[in-house]
Amino acid sequence: MFSTDNNVETIGQLVEVLKDYIGLQKEYVKLDVIEKVVRLITAVTLLGILTASIMMIIIFGSFAVVYALAPSLGMATSFCVVAAFYIVLFLLIFAFRKQWIERPVIRILASILMD
Repeated sequence: MFSTDNNVETIGQLVEVLKDYIGLQKEYVKLDVIEKVVRLITAVTLLGILTASIMMIIIFGSFAVVYALAPSLGMATSFCVVAAFYIVLFLLIFAFRKQWIERPVIRILASILMD
């Protein structure tokens, strides 16, 4: 009574449209994941390059400070002064690690992954 050839054909078309829609949604999710992974890899690579550059600057700068202090303090004392500076810096970073490191990293990762 209710099923006619027209209704069956319309339902068949609806099923085909839904299949196409689901396939397109699957492709969209794949592309979205790929974009986020690429952005994350780019951020990690950039962070690695910047970290290596900053480490080289710190190392050469530390030696420059030691050699600048050496005539007045002596070589061994100059190295101890620079080492003490880095110990204090480490303690400050450790004390404020949540504010200075964890929260910004979480914000950056959330912005990359939730965008």
